[in-house]
Amino acid sequence: MHNNQSGATPSQSSQPLVGLKILVRTWRSKYPLLSFITSRLVTMLVVLFVFGWALFGLMALAPGDIVDQMMQQQLMSQTESKGGSNRDNVLSEEQMAKMRSELGLDKPFTIQYFRWLERVVIHHDLGVSLISKAPVSFLIKSRIVNSLVLNIISLVFITVFSFLLGVYFSSKAGTRVDVAATFFALFFHAFPGILLLILLQLFASITGLFPVTAYPDFPLSENPIKFIFSYNYHVFLPLFASFLGGIGGTMRMIRSTMLDQMGMPYIMALRSRGISERRVYLNHAFRNTLNPYITGSANLLASLFSGSLVLEIIFSYPGIGRLSYDAVMQQDVNLVLACTMLIAALDLIGITISDILLAVVDPRIRYGKEG
Repeated sequence: MHNNQSGATPSQSSQPLVGLKILVRTWRSKYPLLSFITSRLVTMLVVLFVFGWALFGLMALAPGDIVDQMMQQQLMSQTESKGGSNRDNVLSEEQMAKMRSELGLDKPFTIQYFRWLERVVIHHDLGVSLISKAPVSFLIKSRIVNSLVLNIISLVFITVFSFLLGVYFSSKAGTRVDVAATFFALFFHAFPGILLLILLQLFASITGLFPVTAYPDFPLSENPIKFIFSYNYHVFLPLFASFLGGIGGTMRMIRSTMLDQMGMPYIMALRSRGISERRVYLNHAFRNTLNPYITGSANLLASLFSGSLVLEIIFSYPGIGRLSYDAVMQQDVNLVLACTMLIAALDLIGITISDILLAVVDPRIRYGKEG
C-alpha cells in the first residue's frame, strides 16, 4: 500500500469544486435573470476571442503583407516619377525583413494576436494605421458614427413599417391585397441587394433627381441645419434600398406570427367574452409577436451592418464598412482587425441584447437549460 503523503483523500480534493458548483447553482436559482445575462456576456467574450484569433489566422494565410504593399507603392511611385522602372532606391530583402520584425509580422499569428490583445485590453491602444500612420481609434471614430446612424435609421423604419403592415395584412389574410403584398415582400426579399443598389444609383445618375453619393460634400460643423437636410436628401436612396431588402422578411414573420396567434384557443375564449376585435388584435395577439421579432431583430441588425459594406462602397458613404474594405485591400492589419472586431462586437452586442430582452419579456427563458 502506498501512503498518501499529502494527507488528502480524493473526495477532499474535489470538495472545492463541489462547493463551487453548489454556489453557482444557488446563485442561478436566487438570481435567474442576472445569471442569464452573465452567461450571455461571457459567451459573447469567448466568441469574440475565438473570432479574433481566427481573423489573425486568415490574415496570415493571405498572400503578401503590408511590407509588400509598401514595396509595390514605392515601385509605382518611382515608375510614374521617372517615366520608367528605377530600382535604385527599392528596399532590399534585409530592409524588408527588418521592417517585418519591427512591425511584429515575423512572429506566428497567435503571438501577434496576444500582443494585439494586450495592447488593446490593457493599454487601450488600437495602434496606428500602417499605411496612413494615423491612430486607428481616430479613423474609426470618424466613421463608426456614420454607420451607426445609417443602420439605426434603417432598423427603426423597417421595425415600424413591418409591424404596421404585418398586423394589417394579417387581418386581410386571403384577400387580393394580402396576396399582392406577400408577392412584393417575397420579391424584394429575394432580390439581390447589390443589384438593387446599382439600379438605384443608375436611376439617380440618369434622372438627376437624387445624388449618386450618399453623403454631403461639406461637414456638419459648417452648417448643421443645412447638413441635416442635405444628409436626408443624399441618404434617401441607400435607405430605400435597405428598407426594401429588410422589410419583406420581417413583415412576413410578423404576419405569420399574428395569424398563428389568432388561431390559438385563448383568442377564441376572448372573442366568446365579447371583447372587441381591435382589443383582441392589439392587446393580446400583438404582444405575443414580440418574442420572435426580438430574436429576428438581432439577425436583422447584423445583416444591416454586413450589407452596409456594399452600400457604402457603391454610394461612397464614409462609414466603417468602406474603411474596412480599404484596409483589407491595402492589407493594413491593425485597421482591418480593429474594424472587423468592432463590427463583430456590435453584432454580438445586438444578439446579446435581444437575448436579454427575451428573458425580460418571457421569464420562462431564464430558467431554461441555457440559463
